Parts: sequence; C-alpha cells; structure tokens
Amino acid sequence: MEILVEHAVLVGVQEQNAEHFDYEMEELKNLAEAIDVQVVGEVTQNLERKNPTHYVGKGKVAEVKQLYEETGANLVIFNDELSPSQIRNLEQELEVKVIDRTMLILDIFARRARTHEARMQVELAQLQYTLPRLVGLRASLSRQGGGTGGGFQNKGAGETKLELDRRKIEDQIAKLRKDLEHVRDRRETQRKQRKKSGIHVVSIVGYTNAGKSTLMNGLLRKMDEETAKQVYEENMLFATLDTSVRHLKLADNKEFLLTDTVGFVSKLPHHLVKAFRSTLEEARGADLLLHVVDVSNPEYRYMMEVTNKTLEDVGVENIATINVYNKADLAGIPYPRTTGDSVWISAKDEDGLDELIGLVKKKLFEQYITCKLLVPFDRGDVVSYLNDTANVKKTDYEEDGTLMTVEMDGAERIKFEEFIVSH
Repeated sequence: MEILVEHAVLVGVQEQNAEHFDYEMEELKNLAEAIDVQVVGEVTQNLERKNPTHYVGKGKVAEVKQLYEETGANLVIFNDELSPSQIRNLEQELEVKVIDRTMLILDIFARRARTHEARMQVELAQLQYTLPRLVGLRASLSRQGGGTGGGFQNKGAGETKLELDRRKIEDQIAKLRKDLEHVRDRRETQRKQRKKSGIHVVSIVGYTNAGKSTLMNGLLRKMDEETAKQVYEENMLFATLDTSVRHLKLADNKEFLLTDTVGFVSKLPHHLVKAFRSTLEEARGADLLLHVVDVSNPEYRYMMEVTNKTLEDVGVENIATINVYNKADLAGIPYPRTTGDSVWISAKDEDGLDELIGLVKKKLFEQYITCKLLVPFDRGDVVSYLNDTANVKKTDYEEDGTLMTVEMDGAERIKFEEFIVSH
C-alpha cells in the first residue's frame, strides 16, 4: 500500500511587535516534520492585525494557492489558531486541506500519548477544539435544507447529522471530563500522601526537547539506581507526555521524588493546557523546580519565558527554581559550573550532574535542623500537623506531653518555637 506523504505550505502573519515571529515559523516547520509532513514552501505577511475572514489578505490567499499548486502541496498549515469561519473561507478559496497550529500540536500529542490518561487528555482537547468548528459549519449546511418555520423535516440532512454529531461530541466531552476528574482526585490523594510522608518533590519543567528526560535518566543512573526504571527519551518534540515519578535517595539517606512534565511550546493550545492540567499540576505540588533550558538554542530566553508563562497559567507560582542550562557543550559555554541558582551542564554526557545534585541538596535541605519538641496533650492539632507535614524521627509520650524528635526547616521551627526543648 502506498503511503500518502503530506507536503505542506506554511503560512504566517507577522503582527506589529512580534519579535519572535521567525522562530515561531521555524518551530512550525519542526512541528510539521515531527509528524512526517514535508514542508515545501512558506508564505508570510506583515499585517497590523490578522485578517478576520481569511487570516491573510486577499492577495496573499492567491499567492498561497499559486505556491501549493507549483510545489504539489496537499496541505496548508497556518501559524495561529484559526476561527471556524476562517477555516471555512480558506478551504473554499484554496480548495485544499487547511489546518492550523493548534490542530498540528493536537495531532502530535495524539500520536505521542502512551498512557490511558494522556490519551484521554488529548482526546478531550481535540473534541473541545472541534465542537465550535462543527457549529461554524451550520450556516453553509443549513443552505442545503431550505425552508423556514423550523420543524425537523425542514432541516437539511447535513444539518440534522451535524446536530447528532454535536450531541455525540458533547456527551463524549462530559464523559472524559468525569473520567479525568477521577484521575485528578487520585493524583491529589497521591500528592497528599507524598506531602504527609514528608518527602520532598522536585519537578522537572521546560520547553519541549530541552533534555528533561535525558536529565531525569542521568540522575537516576547517577544515584546508583541500577534497578531504576528509565524514562522514555528521544530527540523529538513532545517525546514525553506522561508524568513519570521516581524515588531518589542521596548518599546521606535524604531522599526526594523526581517528577517530569510535558514539554512546553509557544502558543500551546489553550484546550491542551486545560486538558493536561492534572499532569502539569504535578509541578504545583513541588518543593523545587528544575527548569531545563536548551542553552544552545539562540531563542532559549524566549523558551524560558514561554515555560514560565504556561506554568503561571496553571497556577504554578512562587516555587524555588534552579535553572539548568543544558546542552552547554553544543553552545560552546564552559561547563560544568554553577552561579547562584543556575547550573550549566550536558545531560547527555552526564557532565555537571554532581553540581546540580549539590544545588538541589542545598535548596531542599540546608534549612533543616533536628529539634525536640514537647507538645502538651491538649495540642493534638500540633502533633497531627507535624505528623502530616514534617519528618518525625521519633515520638515518646511523657508525663506532660508528647515528645517529638522532628527534622524541620527554619520557617517551621519559628512557628513551633514555644514547644522546642532542645536542638
């Protein structure tokens, strides 16, 4: 069977003040290539704002048509999310399959999703994207039906089918939301248990393809985890959609959990961010973020901005962060080295991991002091709080209260100053 290779023309509008436009177009090309679409041409236009009916101006539509006819393309990919009417108008004028950046990213996610949860999240985002676009088709379909005065018999066959499709999609969205809510509750329970165990959580975040999984695997190997299950890594966009959680133990028996998250990309579709919220929220419960950056990419500062903005959108804020500048070898930057909360490494060669682990330890455990607290019996609330949130090493019951040996950080210590008997 012959496989149809898709050849695409890319179309982008550079609005005023869009300083990262060239990079976005390059990224669009990489996204297309990530699902084996060959890019055969590109049309761009500078506009004050995007054309509300056709995204680009009329003359450009003709230029796009001419280019895809010359190159034999069978697909046109637009750099922004198109409205339902823009898609309809463009398909009528161009007489070719039209997709936008959102559809492209959703398609990549659909192909990469491995676990049941990731597949549900992608499907939810796809359905939410499709629904208003189905409704947008109503105007052109109702023309086929003719007649007025409502009533079922006066609807065009196309419109009737559209309503059925729409209901089916709405039902499916409701079901997926419910199923994902269960998953979210389960995650929340797991997070609470982790908090309760007093074990720290370190979350790896960053732009797609920055080297997050490579870093995670390097740290697993480094910490002598022959038995540790490695996470999937490959040099491609969105290789990891599923959160992995691994338990790491340091030489001095201090331990923490390491989680990774889906990679970010500019203009990450809103529906997708919402659908992947429970996965991204792994980072929200973290004590420390490792923000992995491909420092060899000239646009790395912009990538950091996009990552920070996306994290902010899902409520990940005010969490201590170490910037891990990866691929320093490719950037020709001296490494391994650390400055403040930043470290330059090469995760692939596992160079700089000791320095990174040193920083992680400093961030997580430097404030820790072991104290003895004598808590009066009528303050059971304090005992249960400490049992839930601190590392309680020993508990004895004395005549005048509960004697607890607790390892805690400075901020907590101040809170319980009145109960401390020695440290």
